[in-house]
Amino acid sequence: MKQTKLKIGEFSQLMQVTVKTLRHYEQIGILKPCEVDQWTGYRYYKLEQMQQLQSIRHLKDVGFSLEEIREMMENNSLVPGIEQLESKIHACEEELKILLARRERLHQMVDSQRKLNSMDKISIQELPEIIVASHRETIPNYEAVGPMCVNVIGPEMQRLGCKCPPPGYCFTIEHNKEYSPTDIDIEYCEQVEEMGTDSEIIQFKKLDAVKSALCYKHYGPYDRFYQSYTEVFKYIEKEGYRIVGNPRCCYVDGIWNQEDPEKWLSIIQVPVEK
Repeated sequence: MKQTKLKIGEFSQLMQVTVKTLRHYEQIGILKPCEVDQWTGYRYYKLEQMQQLQSIRHLKDVGFSLEEIREMMENNSLVPGIEQLESKIHACEEELKILLARRERLHQMVDSQRKLNSMDKISIQELPEIIVASHRETIPNYEAVGPMCVNVIGPEMQRLGCKCPPPGYCFTIEHNKEYSPTDIDIEYCEQVEEMGTDSEIIQFKKLDAVKSALCYKHYGPYDRFYQSYTEVFKYIEKEGYRIVGNPRCCYVDGIWNQEDPEKWLSIIQVPVEK
């Protein structure tokens, strides 16, 4: 009985898979043509290879890689063992945990954006003259701001007996001349009631009043500051303001009182004039 053979294009059309995919499967050794014409180079497939391809597609659908499928074929079987299946089930469960956590973070971001959009984000305020305890340091990234405040500056200010007027006012000023996601030259300032004695970590100084500062509420982690700064500078340009001092970033809620970074509140303060 003559065996039916299909050209690669026919096989591709019937099985709804691209010729490119079939050639790739041939190259890696999981589905080779039953015959290759030595003169024309035409590739032919047998009808029974339809089932083989169907098995390959099914295994891919349930998470097996082409390399794993090739190893099965080397063992003359396209049926995975129980241990292999249980391993894929475990992998699915781990992926599901990651996806659920990602979905939760996305929900939090949506809530944060809705909250942000529902509030008055921008205001113009006067910043009074204040005395601050200052600490300047080059930190590896923005995530290091919170630990620096909690583990270094806070204990040192307590040791020096610093008294902070309520409700508390602390902010940072960046001294980098250009953006850098690492090695950030940052100065942390926290308002105190009176000048103290400088230490190796803390220096005290008086900051002049700022007659007019554009204040913008930023909700979320610090690595998204660029989004808020974009809005700030768009507003400055639109309203015809001019920047007349270093921007401050005031921290209201952060790692010290909120575990969820999406609930962190910072206020960007940019000295401006018209």
